[in-house]
Amino acid sequence: MNAITMVGRIGAAMALVAAIPAYAEPVAGLASPGNVVAVSVDVDGDGRVLYEVKRNGKPIITPSRLGFLFTDARKIERGLKFVSQSARDEDGNWTQPWGEWQSIRNHFRELRVRFQESSGLMRQMDVVFRLYDDGVGFRYEFPDQPNLKQANIADELTEFAFAQDGTAWWKPAFLWNREEYLYNKTPLSAVGTADTPVTIKLADGTHVALHEAALVDYSGMAVSRGEGTTLRATLTPGAGKPKVTKTGAWFTPWRTLIIADNAAGLYMSHLMLNLNEPNKLGDMSWFKPGKFAGVWWNMIKGNWSWARGPKHGATNENVKKYIDFAAASGIHDVLVEGWNVGWDGDWFGNGNDMDFAQPTADFDANMLAAYGKKKGVRLIGHHETGGAASHYEDQFDKAFKFAADHGEMVVKTGYVTDAAQIERVDADGTKLREWHEGQWMSNHFIRVALAAAKYHVAFDSHEPIKGTGLHRTYPNWVAREGSRGMEYNAWSAKNPPDHEANLIFTRMLEGPMDFTPGVLSLTGSDDSPILSTIAKQLALYVVLYSPVVMAADTPENYAKYPAAFQFIKDVPTDWVDTRMLNGEVGDYATIVRRPRGSDDWFLGAVGDEDARKLDVKLDFLDPGKTYTAQIYRDGDDATYATDKRHSIVIETRKVKQGDTLTLALAPGGGQAIRFVAKGKGQ
Repeated sequence: MNAITMVGRIGAAMALVAAIPAYAEPVAGLASPGNVVAVSVDVDGDGRVLYEVKRNGKPIITPSRLGFLFTDARKIERGLKFVSQSARDEDGNWTQPWGEWQSIRNHFRELRVRFQESSGLMRQMDVVFRLYDDGVGFRYEFPDQPNLKQANIADELTEFAFAQDGTAWWKPAFLWNREEYLYNKTPLSAVGTADTPVTIKLADGTHVALHEAALVDYSGMAVSRGEGTTLRATLTPGAGKPKVTKTGAWFTPWRTLIIADNAAGLYMSHLMLNLNEPNKLGDMSWFKPGKFAGVWWNMIKGNWSWARGPKHGATNENVKKYIDFAAASGIHDVLVEGWNVGWDGDWFGNGNDMDFAQPTADFDANMLAAYGKKKGVRLIGHHETGGAASHYEDQFDKAFKFAADHGEMVVKTGYVTDAAQIERVDADGTKLREWHEGQWMSNHFIRVALAAAKYHVAFDSHEPIKGTGLHRTYPNWVAREGSRGMEYNAWSAKNPPDHEANLIFTRMLEGPMDFTPGVLSLTGSDDSPILSTIAKQLALYVVLYSPVVMAADTPENYAKYPAAFQFIKDVPTDWVDTRMLNGEVGDYATIVRRPRGSDDWFLGAVGDEDARKLDVKLDFLDPGKTYTAQIYRDGDDATYATDKRHSIVIETRKVKQGDTLTLALAPGGGQAIRFVAKGKGQ
């Protein structure tokens, strides 16, 4: 692109953004490729840098301040002057080794604006915006400079001043149970201190998801309420006084705003992935997405134990039974928890006895790996750190070599300890306590990815740092927990019927989640009822995405529901295309996905506590083909609230492109459909 063309585009964007009154004349601005989203940048009379965001000419973010507080230097906020701006365009496609979409377009315009203090230290700061038609990401970039050789950051002064009030879905930040809280639904103006993503439906119906992308060598960002409808960045603390320490040239993660007409548009955005760096691990052909069974649910319910003794779950006998079940069901992996030395006694927040290459006496790793290999089943080992992250790092090589030597393609990691209780041990032996989402832990997880990749091992992290699209850069980081999953349904504080319809538009915007669905027994500890129908459990395999998905119930329970279990056996976990047909945050959603290497489609629909009917047009089907729809729907009398939660109808019908199906969801219900493609004209 020549300079004249770019100047013209900048001028057009400036005209577009100037329609909103600002505190000062804009000094820079740019619009997205389709002139949908525009940003302008101002400097007010006190030298404060302000940015604002519009969509289709309407304000989304009104002038909002930018800047930093430091623990040992003057803040960067006032007394700044505009120095320069530059812009560039990029448009290309990239391919995921696994995912919800195989090919993703990355089309954006980038605006870089440089500021410098007008007196004193004369420090420079760039703010870089990437504008997409479905949102914007921006980050700070600092060049290497003599008066900021080391930045000890106390906090960011980043603001998000929303132009309207609205409804917000959010969960609290900085509480003991990390991210495992239910979502609040409040006015935007009543949000407390919240983890991101925060999902917002503005008064005019516009939907916005506020989050961050590419969280590397930095502290995770929460937000807290300012005046009115303003949210302010609040960084996760570290073990020391600064929340973040940076040296030389450095930059922050991207602060992201996905903006759409409706809830479905938020889910369909690729902005998060596009703002991350490309794959750094190279060939990933060794990783194969799939489902896994597990020595797990009986432990969660309290029937078996992780510790050795009469209730020990990870015994040769039990694991062989699960391998047999997996082989008979076409499931290629079996998770085993409690297989290694270290689980005896009080391991919660105290994982220093964990040895990730030393099985217990009643778990013959060599025999079980060989037994599974004969049946086409691999083991998945659990690496539970108990929060002793440095102790885990000391064992990286032997732990991942042990996994690889025993045919494990995936390990599950865990960090079960209260927030701010991760144990860090420095080289000099100093022990410190870190937060799960602090700077040190953000680097820890990258170290896990690199150490595991060395042995061609993928990992699924529980009690993790939030998802920010890093599975693009490190595609062996295949899943994570990071919210309330199925395990809560084993206990007294069950997930409510709207939980999954909240997750789809909040937690799932971060990336794959290991929710562990498929509990067809619909009972937790002491046979307590799970607030779901059986059809909804099937639908979760489509709507809650992960390339590694658990069939979480026991073999005995699956034997009781063979017809419903057939869908779990059939549903893939790797997709070439995904579409959301409808949805409202916390109410319902319908998603269809097409598997890689297949002409079939799979549909999942979930609702909340209310019965509802959803009409869906089958426009996604290929023209000229007839499909057999294998339908798993709630029975007419089904409801999560009574013993009719198991009521299900399984039926087939012929369908084609252009047909409309009416999905009837029971209270707490769902529907799952496999569309089996026939030849053209059939």
